[in-house]
Amino acid sequence: MDPVNRAFHLWVVLLLSCIPMMSQSGTHASCDALSNEVVATRAPHELLVDAAHPAAAWDTATPVTFCSDWQGKNRDPERQTQVRVLWSPSTFYLRFECHYRELHVFADSDPNGRRDQLWDRDVAEAFLQPEPSQPHAYKEFEISPNGMWIDLDISQGAKPDLKSGLQRSVVLDEKAHTWSAELAIPMRALTDKFDPSAIWRVNFYRVEGKVEPRGYYAWQPTHTPQPNFHVPSVFGRMRFAAAKK
Repeated sequence: MDPVNRAFHLWVVLLLSCIPMMSQSGTHASCDALSNEVVATRAPHELLVDAAHPAAAWDTATPVTFCSDWQGKNRDPERQTQVRVLWSPSTFYLRFECHYRELHVFADSDPNGRRDQLWDRDVAEAFLQPEPSQPHAYKEFEISPNGMWIDLDISQGAKPDLKSGLQRSVVLDEKAHTWSAELAIPMRALTDKFDPSAIWRVNFYRVEGKVEPRGYYAWQPTHTPQPNFHVPSVFGRMRFAAAKK
């Protein structure tokens, strides 16, 4: 082989060897939380939650994505979570799109789908703090891959049921190893007087696994020594935007 062809051959080999690393790097970067702000977009009308057939309005909501653990480490794209938020004056909407490795769910729940201790199996979670002036008070919502749910009214030393009246829809794609969930939460369950100019504090989480070591993932890391999502001081910001045309 002449020197020119030898040099060209070497260049091609080096280029091809870099492609997997470039692809892997891009995958990791895509599930990093690059900002501490999420934007809730105004829905054009009230929506019917249907996880299997999402409304077109969801495409107008800019997603936040994460796959790192509660300490901001150990990125795992195979457990990536994407969250979108929509709002109307009367309803707060959430959509989770979750990649999973294995499924671990409860087989039993209350007749309405509520399940105590739901966090002991796979869940996606949203912690919402409409009143940042009350730093230890926030609302907790959890949804599982098989549609079970729980809502809690968290305050210092207490976590009674919120009884928000939420509606939910979940779809599971076992072939693709994904599950998606949509929640519609009455705004009156979150705040006495909704102000779209207000800045809320929020965080989003995922848990996967039945026994330790489980996977604990956070949009905004809590950086606690052991897994702990109840750290409102690290919550991100959420602002409410007008509908996109």
